[in-house]
Amino acid sequence: MQMLETKNLGFWYQNPADTLFKDVNLKFEAGKMYAILGKSGSGKTTFLSLISGLDSAKEGEILYNDTSLAKIGLTKFRKHNLAIVFQAYNLFTYMSAYQNVDSALEISGVKKDNQREFITESLKSVGITEDLQHKKVSQLSGGQQQRVAIVRAMVTGADIIVADEPTGNLDEETGREIINLFEKIAHEQKKIVILVTHDLDIAKRSDVTYELRDKVFHKRVKEVTQA
Repeated sequence: MQMLETKNLGFWYQNPADTLFKDVNLKFEAGKMYAILGKSGSGKTTFLSLISGLDSAKEGEILYNDTSLAKIGLTKFRKHNLAIVFQAYNLFTYMSAYQNVDSALEISGVKKDNQREFITESLKSVGITEDLQHKKVSQLSGGQQQRVAIVRAMVTGADIIVADEPTGNLDEETGREIINLFEKIAHEQKKIVILVTHDLDIAKRSDVTYELRDKVFHKRVKEVTQA
């Protein structure tokens, strides 16, 4: 089973006495959707940067399948094991939805048999129909662009998908549909899905929530109601 975990992780900007968090020991397992919950400025986005290999911790380490990211190499880890979905989508706006997904495969070095069909079907699976696939993404709605961004993350084959405020720019109904997609990715594709958010509704939907409050992560596990 794929596993991402932090060991005694700590981070500060200038003064070691003024930590955002320290001694953080969290585990993220395949097949589950996690929420990193916290108010603006709490440090949750910084934590996302650390577990994504975008920045290095001041102390402690992050392990992927029992090997430290430092040993794997941050660039190699990001290229082969992890995909990020940003709040602002970070798509190539001058490209179509299809071209954005195709470029993600090229950048990651992933080759697929019948690649054209693979991209088309991947986009259709999240509601991006063929007539939408060849429009510039700047012509798509926010929800449609977020779906393209999710497919772009999925097709690389990454075992870990992280998202920073993935519903922040969306209306409530579209936001629910996007969370449904992340749930399916976690539960059906057995990925590690980590969503950074301040939205309590996302936390309630997640299998495990780690709330960053007063520099400490507090764990909450989703209650499963028996039928």
